[in-house]
Amino acid sequence: MKLRLKIHGEEKELELVAEANECRFRFDNFEITASIAIAQPHVYSILIDGRSYEARVDNTERGVAVVVDGNRFEIEVRDPRRWLPKSSAAAQEIATLSSPMPGKVVHVLVAVGDAVKAGQAILVVEAMKMQNEIKAPRAGSVVSLWTQVGATVSAGEPLATIG
Repeated sequence: MKLRLKIHGEEKELELVAEANECRFRFDNFEITASIAIAQPHVYSILIDGRSYEARVDNTERGVAVVVDGNRFEIEVRDPRRWLPKSSAAAQEIATLSSPMPGKVVHVLVAVGDAVKAGQAILVVEAMKMQNEIKAPRAGSVVSLWTQVGATVSAGEPLATIG
């Protein structure tokens, strides 16, 4: 899947070759393999070529802000499959679904690239023997899944991204 990124106003292309804990992607004509683990909500531990990085990710009005090694990057993410005329603000919206409570992911009901409707169940988190559906806040397509069946999640931890 290819995404267009605007990092500090500069256009870049990111191609995700493989997703999950072992992630492969192409960025600026380099192919990179990284191990990614969620350290805590909105904080990721990333291992690239034997070097460890901590990345803190926060949603902003225009996209996300990522802080790595004290460097802050303002990033707008655009999925070319979702491009519409520039007058459409919805074409550039990205929604991140987060876990409302700590629990265990028991069902993942979609895959990356699937089209979803507003209110459609995306995955199910079990907490205290109760199953809670995590639903899409708006129509779009699944840009990324940040978890898998059997994973233990914390409150506020990102689970999926809808673009």
